[in-house]
Amino acid sequence: MFLDAHVSGRRLGRALRERGHDVFAASDHPDLDGVDDESLMRLAAQDGRIMVTHNVRDFAPIVVEWASTGRSHAGCVLVAGIDHSQYGVLLRGLGALFEAIPEQAGWVDMTMWLTPGSAGGA
Repeated sequence: MFLDAHVSGRRLGRALRERGHDVFAASDHPDLDGVDDESLMRLAAQDGRIMVTHNVRDFAPIVVEWASTGRSHAGCVLVAGIDHSQYGVLLRGLGALFEAIPEQAGWVDMTMWLTPGSAGGA
């Protein structure tokens, strides 16, 4: 998966890696500072990585535009209503999504919303 800069690469990325996930965190790569969101989505797609982001405002229109123009991506999880401090809720929610759809092929061109209700938290 590809954690957008809005998602903690240190804390969440480490926990996901400990659970066996292959994680690329934008925040761990200073050369990606300032790179626009569509370029980050393109990088994730090229690497076959599911984009995980709190930046719904920018990424929701990107996935809609890509769908309408036939551009493919490797999957996207839009996190809404879960604060960065709600680490456990986010980790449980992502775990549930990846358990429900364990194979990367199942994520191609899929966009999922992760909200407090779907993540099992408040």
